[in-house]
Amino acid sequence: MNANEKKQQLLDRLKPYGQEHVLRFWDQLSDEGRQRLARQIEQLDLAQLDAILRCEQVSEDWAALAQRACGPPAFRLDREDERISRQQARQRGEQELRTGCLGVVIVAGGQGTRLGFDAPKGLFPIGPVSEASLFQILVEKVVALGRRYGVRVPLYVMTSPATHRATVDFFADHDCFGLPGESVRIFSQGTMPAVDARTHRLLLAEKDSLALSPDGHGGLVAALVRSGALEDMQRRGLKHLFYMQVDNPLVEVGEPTFLGYHILSGSELSTQVKAKTDPEEKVGNVVSVDGHVRIIEYSDLPAEAACRCDARGELELWAGNIAVHLFDVDFLNRVADDPESLPFHLARKKVPYLDEQGRRVEPSEPNAIKFERFIFDLLPMAQQAIVVEVDPRRVFAPLKNAPGSGQWSPETVRQQMIELHTEWLREAGATVDPGVAVEISPLFALDAEQLRERIPAKLRVCQPMYFAEVTGRGKPNV
Repeated sequence: MNANEKKQQLLDRLKPYGQEHVLRFWDQLSDEGRQRLARQIEQLDLAQLDAILRCEQVSEDWAALAQRACGPPAFRLDREDERISRQQARQRGEQELRTGCLGVVIVAGGQGTRLGFDAPKGLFPIGPVSEASLFQILVEKVVALGRRYGVRVPLYVMTSPATHRATVDFFADHDCFGLPGESVRIFSQGTMPAVDARTHRLLLAEKDSLALSPDGHGGLVAALVRSGALEDMQRRGLKHLFYMQVDNPLVEVGEPTFLGYHILSGSELSTQVKAKTDPEEKVGNVVSVDGHVRIIEYSDLPAEAACRCDARGELELWAGNIAVHLFDVDFLNRVADDPESLPFHLARKKVPYLDEQGRRVEPSEPNAIKFERFIFDLLPMAQQAIVVEVDPRRVFAPLKNAPGSGQWSPETVRQQMIELHTEWLREAGATVDPGVAVEISPLFALDAEQLRERIPAKLRVCQPMYFAEVTGRGKPNV
């Protein structure tokens, strides 16, 4: 097919939706540029895009939902549940882990732009003593989990087009941080085009490229199917998938009590939450509405509902989402069969684009609509969904903000890591001098209990120290 025939074929595809303008520079493009643009257009689901835009004005009545909302079915930190004790949950979770039926997924599509870091966020050196990357810390937790329970835990890493190549290379350069290569699958999420907010016309980023952006962490389900990862989970006999985002180095990967509550409750999708310390705290609110667990974003929650208290005088809508989930693989298979199971959310953003003369425009105000899916929109579809409260001091330190900017910056995340590992050392009988930075590799110990078995009695730490394992020899390096 020559260039003119290809152009006509693309025009026939675009014209019913009024989008033929994206070919205005076709005759100026190289063969490579034409192939790139054609490929992007052919991958678009224009009918789906048109349907989403026609429904743009249809949105949830958040005020009405919030009025009917109450706290979710939960296992709380400060009270023992009559149905399932923590001991029962831990025992059941450990039993399940020993069968080797848990997989782990890391969502790692973000760049480190807000951190002033010109690479995927997973490569950021966050270790307070070791300068280990986020990826290294999280993957070593997967390795250590497998060692503790005598199984191989497969790892799935979802990137974005912007982070994929660098992530693949980083894992290769570091030998997958101790995981066998056959236990690691790295795949990219999909993209969606940006459209002009007023006209709904597709925007061009370059003469040979649409303005595309990742389709959100909710793109995970489609990406698992498209990449063959979901089929791989079935082949391996996995029953559960532990979900985390790459920015939280304190996440307790595959924590057995969480898994035990999930199994014993008959839940298809369980979520870890923190108790909110402020009614208007900027976290998603995990609630129950009409018997279904769902999330209302803080920006959509009316102040009256945010401040509403129960008979104990505690916040009724208390549960804050920390983006740690457990999925049943059978549930993922079921929702994967329904392409509309996850709706698209529309957001107005500033998106650079080419004007009709091919000049780049840098808008000063939001000019475009972007489309994203959110993984937590699966919650209402899950049977017996539950939440499990965790202590954020121990498990939640997301790296989100630039150095020197306060909460969730590199400085505060490192300090939280130091404080946790200092606490572990003291629980294990060690003495740590005030102000001394310490860091414990997951390969050395996953918790204070395991640490107690590995450090000398009456150890004193008086200088910065990284507790690690000498690669290949399995001996402690203290």
